[in-house]
Amino acid sequence: MKKVILSLTIIFMVCCNVMEAQTKVGTIDIDFLLMNMPEITTVQENLKEYGTTLDNQLNEKMATYQSKLDDYNKNVASFTEAQKEEKQTEIFALEDDITKFRQNGMQMIRIREDELKRPLYQKIATALEKVAQAEGYTQVLTVNDGSDVVYVDPKFDITFKVAEDLGLEIED
Repeated sequence: MKKVILSLTIIFMVCCNVMEAQTKVGTIDIDFLLMNMPEITTVQENLKEYGTTLDNQLNEKMATYQSKLDDYNKNVASFTEAQKEEKQTEIFALEDDITKFRQNGMQMIRIREDELKRPLYQKIATALEKVAQAEGYTQVLTVNDGSDVVYVDPKFDITFKVAEDLGLEIED
């Protein structure tokens, strides 16, 4: 009888430990939250302004290049060989500068976007952590583009709970 009670006690203790070790996994759509935050309008406006600034800088570079090229073509007959080489080197340098500026433009916009969105992501992270701890989630996966989550039971999606914690009013 003592062995049976001891065995039952051990089984009960093992079951309790296994139950405590279970995980609760939830999901969140961060892009959905981000696009519903009122601050995103300011971010989009700032990005548009930054893009306009970059466009203006590119247009200035293009105008300078075109001016130098026109001047070269117009006066090439009167240049000495040294002047020709100097002007060509200057024009080629401007071409390279324009090419690099174009290549870096999109990267510069992405960097600026990341800088502007960082505080919003931090707000979401804080709210997510609060909801996850309150609801007992051990893991939360994103369901945004590029995630490998293929099925999610909607009852484990905490997107709307986090939105509520952020004070966002979202219609179901």
